[in-house]
Amino acid sequence: MPLIKDGRLAEDRWTPVADDEAIGADIDPIVSLERWQAEHETLSGRNRPIGLRLRSDQSPAAVAEEVERFDVIALEFPKFTDGRSYSHARLLRERYGFRGELRAVGKVLRDQFTFLLRCGFDSLEVADERLAEAFEEATSEISHVYQRATDPGAPIWARRHGPAALGSEAACTGS
Repeated sequence: MPLIKDGRLAEDRWTPVADDEAIGADIDPIVSLERWQAEHETLSGRNRPIGLRLRSDQSPAAVAEEVERFDVIALEFPKFTDGRSYSHARLLRERYGFRGELRAVGKVLRDQFTFLLRCGFDSLEVADERLAEAFEEATSEISHVYQRATDPGAPIWARRHGPAALGSEAACTGS
């Protein structure tokens, strides 16, 4: 499957591995939460990077204490109307301090890609290869945003009122 990372098509060094499939010594696997929990010691002892895949019904709180062990966390979108992985991405970035690659996998529409970036995703597996270029183009379509998010862009109100506005918002929200 094509991978979009940082807004461009990229090579994917990661290999999703099924729970009943052997993990080759020369691959960088992405494993399920169930496999991670069942084979924690063996997987932790590997001398290679490891990735984790969470279904949308699995909270990132399950790995909150060990997010630094993962180089990539893939969050599933089982259907485009299931938005739980957006919230999971924000939790991983803002509450649990995950700094690795955050990947969206599954059914995501082109119109949702910018929102993925705003929630902290770095990459996206594009399910339909014909849409890879459209996803790549989507990153530049929205130039101004209204809300603060995990991405570095300043919202319009902060641009209008300057850096002091960011401090006043924090005072109002208790942040």
